[in-house]
Amino acid sequence: MNSEEFSPARKRATVSTGEAIRMLRDLKGWTQEELAQRSGVNAKNISLLENDRVDIGKRRAEKLAKAFKIHPAVIMFPEYEADLIQSAA
Repeated sequence: MNSEEFSPARKRATVSTGEAIRMLRDLKGWTQEELAQRSGVNAKNISLLENDRVDIGKRRAEKLAKAFKIHPAVIMFPEYEADLIQSAA
C-alpha cells in the first residue's frame, strides 16, 4: 500500500486519556469502584488515571476497554476517537 492512499488522522477534540476514562465511566453510570471490579484495575489507579497522574499503559487500556466493550484506541487516543466515546454508552 502506498502512504498517499491514506489521509492523515485529524484531531476531533482535545480530550486527555483520563478525561476519556471519566466520560466513559460517567456515561455508564459507574463509580470508580464498580469500574475497578469490572476491569480488574485497582480503584486507586483508576482515580490516578482519571486525574492524569499516571500513564495508561497497554495492559490497563486493554482491561478498561474490555470493561467498556470498546477498542483500546478509544481510551489511548481519545483525541482521534472522540465520536466513539459517546456511542460507547
